[in-house]
Amino acid sequence: MTETMRLETARAEDGTTLDAAALVDDLRGVFRTGVTKPLAWRKAQLEGLRRMLAEQEAAFVEALDTDLGKHATESWITELGYTSNEITHILGGLKSWIRPRSAPLPLWLRPARAKIVREPLGVVLVISPWNYPVQLALAPVAGALAAGNAVVLKPSELAPATSALLARILPRYVDQAAVRVVEGGVPETTELLTEHWDHIFYTGNGAVGRIILEAAARHLTPVTLELGGKSPTFVDDGVDLETAARRIVWGKYTNAGQTCVAPDFVIATRPVLEDLKPLLDKAIREFYGEDPAQSDVYGRIVNERHFGRVSRLITEAHVVRGGATDAESRYIEPTVLDGVDGDHLSMQEEIFGPILPLIEVSGVDEAIEFINDRDKPLALYVFTNRAETKRRFIRDTSSGALDFNAPMIHLGAPSLPFGGVGASGMGKYHGEESVAVFSHAKAVIDLPTKPDLLATLYPPFTSIKETLIRRIVAPSRR
Repeated sequence: MTETMRLETARAEDGTTLDAAALVDDLRGVFRTGVTKPLAWRKAQLEGLRRMLAEQEAAFVEALDTDLGKHATESWITELGYTSNEITHILGGLKSWIRPRSAPLPLWLRPARAKIVREPLGVVLVISPWNYPVQLALAPVAGALAAGNAVVLKPSELAPATSALLARILPRYVDQAAVRVVEGGVPETTELLTEHWDHIFYTGNGAVGRIILEAAARHLTPVTLELGGKSPTFVDDGVDLETAARRIVWGKYTNAGQTCVAPDFVIATRPVLEDLKPLLDKAIREFYGEDPAQSDVYGRIVNERHFGRVSRLITEAHVVRGGATDAESRYIEPTVLDGVDGDHLSMQEEIFGPILPLIEVSGVDEAIEFINDRDKPLALYVFTNRAETKRRFIRDTSSGALDFNAPMIHLGAPSLPFGGVGASGMGKYHGEESVAVFSHAKAVIDLPTKPDLLATLYPPFTSIKETLIRRIVAPSRR
């Protein structure tokens, strides 16, 4: 069977049947040849991905517009340029990251030598979501390839134009023997999950994350889950509220709110909320015009099901800005809700849409308590000028990331790990962490046979030996 035929079978398109077992066996055979391990191969794959993003930019922009109504510039910022920058960062550090590292040894093991060897895991599965269907597919794939693995990418069927484009063009830029794309929906994903992988990397929601964990447990497969949750934004008094409003609006309504680290809700004292509301409205008008439905930079909800789910979170009595919807175009106006509390419908799940609840608290103490009473978020944003407030949030809250005075900016630093904690996910990636998550750190130690310095540890144990063992193996520190 030719590589092209294998790829067509893997895509499960046009009624063809996916043979996941054969696919994994084929890739495992490729991996065992050692072809994916040399640094030159790894770099060639990364350079191919980066070249694809540049040469196919127009095709990606068109697909993203079809799937999500994304403006070309937003697509470049959040998808193409972002991913290219991530790949460039990995290329710059890869040689040093995968180099064996020496490790110190205790006196009783000398003159042995020890090192840590970072080796690829094998055959990995990347399941990507629909909201950033290029970035969240290719950034993990880049890490898996940089670590020297064979990879299967399962893009989201909810972004069909982008999924089809990746399936069609990715094989032109990477080693087709070691990188495959499987298109399809739940049946294809379910079949893939029956197989034994060396790692599964999933980005999406917690409900599916639990299913993946259960499937992986049958094979003791390690899993990275990049989930989400409700990322809070606290606005302290005394900050530049106009700048805060612009940054919150930018973070919230980019991609029509369909961002896992978007500010999910704002908490502040009542005076701050009252001053902030008109500034949020002003920023929305500046960004998207008087009628965002006519704006070419404001996106749409991905499909009818998500449109219905998000629309139901809008309660007319609480709308202080926006609230308009159009089912035919899947348009939801940038909306701000006020007067809601922790029991409101919008606070029961991740919004993942262009609705921003405002919640009143008495101050920093109540804000921290409100955050800690809920699942640990993927990101936490705090607008403050006070050093003590910053110390409080660093010390007294737990989140995947903590950004002061701007949302989402940690994503722009490839040197920072990205990932959740608790219900918002497990495992980190980006930069060196992307290589680490798809690698095994193998301990290697080499002890000469002569002289046999372990002889003291052999039985029978005499009083002299016991004294020596205690002094050598676990010496007291005085």
